[in-house]
Amino acid sequence: MAKLRLGVIGAGSGTVRSHLRQLTAHADEGAVAVVDGRLPALRERWMGELGLGIKDKYVFQQATTDWREVVAAKPDIVVVGSPPGYHWEQTKAALEAGAHVMCEKPFTLEPAHAWDLDETVKRTGRNLLVAYGWNYRPMVIQAHRLMHDDGGVGEIEHVALHMDSVTRELLSETGDYPGADPEAIPQADTWSRPETSGGGYGQAQLTHLLGVSLWLTDLRGQEVFALMSAPLDAKVELHDAVAMRYTNGAIGTMSGASSHLGGANNRHAVEVRVVGSRGMFHLDLRENILWRYRGANDDTRVPLDADAGLYDCKGPIDALVEAGAGRAFANNSPAELGARTVEILDAAYRSASSGVLERVKTLDTVAV
Repeated sequence: MAKLRLGVIGAGSGTVRSHLRQLTAHADEGAVAVVDGRLPALRERWMGELGLGIKDKYVFQQATTDWREVVAAKPDIVVVGSPPGYHWEQTKAALEAGAHVMCEKPFTLEPAHAWDLDETVKRTGRNLLVAYGWNYRPMVIQAHRLMHDDGGVGEIEHVALHMDSVTRELLSETGDYPGADPEAIPQADTWSRPETSGGGYGQAQLTHLLGVSLWLTDLRGQEVFALMSAPLDAKVELHDAVAMRYTNGAIGTMSGASSHLGGANNRHAVEVRVVGSRGMFHLDLRENILWRYRGANDDTRVPLDADAGLYDCKGPIDALVEAGAGRAFANNSPAELGARTVEILDAAYRSASSGVLERVKTLDTVAV
């Protein structure tokens, strides 16, 4: 098989810690890195490392600080790991250049941009995956089956969502994220500067929770009311409390919190509870709970090992390689799912600013 050409736009902490290491697992079949790109704004910080550090460590043949040169090199697959404010332009350019793309979360900051990328995927015939790693974990795939096989829990009426993560230091710029790569410290542009990050905990973490829950339920947001708080003099919010109405009439809540270092062994809390017309569903990735109830004779509690709910982003990267190689794969995090998450987050940030219930912007202009 001909070697796949990989382009990377934004080689920050997450890309180095997770994506590049996972891609090296495919080196034996040709998925080797040949192009590396960073935003021009990072030139001074990264230039010393660009030629001698990441480039050589991951067998890049070309290094540049201009992302357009990455696209111009015509890679087969591209990882977009830049700050969120740049995702739309860079991902669209890569798709139109013929690449299959994995885009980091949050997908985009504007709903219209997210749906534009969905349209670009359809127009170009390329594949786009959002970096929702949990959607590829066996536990969550099994949860998806329980919510879809034989009618799931029926018409969904209520959804309760919760997430907490050790992001207090990261979002308040008082420290790093546990497990951050020591060679690539997380950058404020990506996480805690609203002009490029789009916000705080919502953009950094609730996008994951929405990516899981909207994939499991197939719901789409309609109206959102949100409260947000920013302790520690943070520039972005650390905590979120959100009420939602979905287009099918269901209502729900979503809470997100920046928790304390060391708590629960720094493990993410991700919880989805659903009540439907036929029964109930509960997914808890910290406590390893997967349960569906549809009556005394249909009560399913799935046995799980202690690591079942742990996070990794192996699945999206593996799927990206399969797309580049022209092999069949399951896309559990497509552009339209990313767009549905962006719609809700955008409405939540607008509501937190306005103090009123906000309608999803693109609801009347884009059909799913």
